[in-house]
Amino acid sequence: MDIKDIQNLIKFVSKAEVSEVKYKTKDFEITIKTPLAGSEVTYAQPPVYHTAPQQVAAPAQTAPAAASAPVEKTEAASDDSKYVAIKSPMIGTFYRKPSPDKDVFINVGDEVSAGKVVCVIEAMKLFNQIESEISGKIVKILVDDATPVEYDQPLFLVDPS
Repeated sequence: MDIKDIQNLIKFVSKAEVSEVKYKTKDFEITIKTPLAGSEVTYAQPPVYHTAPQQVAAPAQTAPAAASAPVEKTEAASDDSKYVAIKSPMIGTFYRKPSPDKDVFINVGDEVSAGKVVCVIEAMKLFNQIESEISGKIVKILVDDATPVEYDQPLFLVDPS
């Protein structure tokens, strides 16, 4: 098999939208792996983005609901302003436990200190321990376990006082 045949095989695999193809003869063997289009879309758009537009659209339909919703949001924003967020330093999958059979790193109400591991983010099959950069009390956990997170996405709210 020459280079042109290999290039044609690669083009065929990408058009067929399959994840893996193995081709084998007596003297030659090749395996071509590609990401499926469906998995990229699922990873790039976590479920959080699908619910946000619906919440914004619902209050806009009725005038009384629209009048009360901004007041609630303003109160919530002022409450959260005194808290500091621990943010994701990378894109990956968020886990609250070091492994499925272990306990979670932290819960709401727990005290954390700078350097304490608060979660794990899996990126490309590597599990990265995320440490707190601030000392305080965990007030809120903003991400569900085993869900995708984006770079700089808030994970926890900490009361530094």
